[in-house]
Formats: sequence, C-alpha cells, structure tokens
Amino acid sequence: MGGMSKRDPHAAPRDAALPAPEAARDVVFVYGQEESGDYGVIRKRDDRVELGRIRPVRDGEPIHSELVRLSPRSEHGQLFDVEVLHDASSAESRERARSEAAVSGPSRVATRAYRDSWDRIFTAPGPGDGTRFEN
Repeated sequence: MGGMSKRDPHAAPRDAALPAPEAARDVVFVYGQEESGDYGVIRKRDDRVELGRIRPVRDGEPIHSELVRLSPRSEHGQLFDVEVLHDASSAESRERARSEAAVSGPSRVATRAYRDSWDRIFTAPGPGDGTRFEN
C-alpha cells in the first residue's frame, strides 16, 4: 500500500491538458451598463489596473481618450482583448490638434477672388477715401 499517492478528487485528470490562456498585455472586463448606455470596465494594461467606461463612437462627437477595438476572449463572456486604434490623449495627437487650430483667417479652400472680396468688405477703409458711411 505504500505505492499509492493521495490526489485531489476535484483536480482535472493529468491527461486532460487544457490549453493555457494567452497572456495578453491589455485586457478589459465589462462589469455593467449605466443608464446613459456607457459600460463600466476594469482594465488591466501591462502591470496597471484601471477603472473606466466605454461607449460607442457617435458621428460628430469628439474622441477625448482612446478609440479601441475589443475582441472577445474564450475564458469568459465579459472579458476582452484591447487593441488601441487611436489615442487622442497622446502628445502627438495634442500637437496635431494645436497646429490645426493655429490657422486663422478665411478658409484655405477659398479662391483668390473670394479672398479679395473678403478683404474689400471687411478691411477698414483708410481716412478720407470716401468709402465710409456716416450716420
């Protein structure tokens, strides 16, 4: 009797090897939906754990953080791999937005005739040129 070993009766059989889940670096667990339609999430990114919300992208609304694609994982119905498609909070995105906002004056798509008319209408006339209307 000395050759018998004790085994946990609840353990999986040794020959029934289950594939180990892949170690993702960015995973999100969806835990509930708010009245607004947003979903509450817990996100594990590298060695950090974060709480957040996800919402569908809507036409005409700005994106202030990340645009992500979620891919379901096999371990659980509410667990997803995260792929970041765009990070609006990155330094590169902020710099691009700043440079686009620095443009002033008439639209760049305007023709030369449009710009000449703009200047003629909205540029203050010089003193004594007879084009100023008096009340």
